[in-house]
Amino acid sequence: MPASKRRIPVSQSGMADPHQLFDDTSSAQSQGYGAQRGPSSLGYPAASTSPQAAFLDDPVSNMAMAYGSSLAAQGKELVDKNIDRFIPITKLKYYFAVDTLYVGKKLGLLFFPYLHQDWEVQYQQDTPVAPRFDVNAPDLYIPAMAFITYVLVAGLALGTQDRFSPDLLGLQASSALAWLTLEVLAILLSLYLVTVNTDLTTIDLVAFLGYKYVGMIGGVLMGLLFGKTGYYLVLGWCCVSIFVFMIRSLRLKILAEAAAEGVPVRGARNQLRMYLRRCPPSLRDSPS
Repeated sequence: MPASKRRIPVSQSGMADPHQLFDDTSSAQSQGYGAQRGPSSLGYPAASTSPQAAFLDDPVSNMAMAYGSSLAAQGKELVDKNIDRFIPITKLKYYFAVDTLYVGKKLGLLFFPYLHQDWEVQYQQDTPVAPRFDVNAPDLYIPAMAFITYVLVAGLALGTQDRFSPDLLGLQASSALAWLTLEVLAILLSLYLVTVNTDLTTIDLVAFLGYKYVGMIGGVLMGLLFGKTGYYLVLGWCCVSIFVFMIRSLRLKILAEAAAEGVPVRGARNQLRMYLRRCPPSLRDSPS
């Protein structure tokens, strides 16, 4: 341990050690640590005793700090570029651009889609406007909050039945997320099989499919308040409402793109005819 850090008992006045050859000045040095020394006897200015000041005054240290800052900036830029390949941060910001007025209107639209007339999404220079300016635009705020709230309400329902446990709560969240993933994959596979090109992205499908948790929350809460009768009534109403909402919202997106490309979308028979036209003659004329 350095002498400046060591604790030395202060001797009382008049009780100096007769065998001590020199005066003990370690305590005085520790009190004056960091202060600048006076001019030496040779006339040269005394150097600063602070190691931080000596490090900052060194030009090599300044160059190293500048180089380290440039490396950190380059690393941050590289991470920002590569993370967009896997997690589209800029696109996610669009889906969370909501306000209180939009959330209220969207919840009313989910429960009462029969009263809504205009289902077209508004565009500005070939780009859809932010959700807070258009109630028809999909968002991720309501699905995310509804998913979390549904898991918590399900845990409350389990607690009223004396069946709550952290494992069951985690299982409920995992199963809900797994079903959502399967639904998204099923819709993507269906769109691929019917060869319909649409501007719907995977995030759009997650947003539309996540709206169902709003009705599920209403059903569970009514079940807690009014029993099975209230649960099934509210759940049935919400199922019909979300079905109408999905049909009217997705119909314009899918059919508009298909009509723009000249793809017939009037039924499965037209799809079969289109498939047979694309098949080579050898396959169509082969005996069954």
